[in-house]
Amino acid sequence: MITRPVGMNAFEFAVLSGLRATQLCRGCAPRVAQSSKVAVTAQHEVAARKVVPGRRLPNAAPRAGTPGLG
Repeated sequence: MITRPVGMNAFEFAVLSGLRATQLCRGCAPRVAQSSKVAVTAQHEVAARKVVPGRRLPNAAPRAGTPGLG
């Protein structure tokens, strides 16, 4: 079992881990020792605070195909 960081709720941990797992599947380099499963590697990265939630820039253009933005 992976222990989530202090101050991070379970929902934030799950969402951030899922987003990071997507990045790892696309070819990003892992920041911790690689596990046999991408999702577990992502969870270890979030637990070790190697990945933190970011903020979207106010002038950033929405991605193509994003519903409800336009």
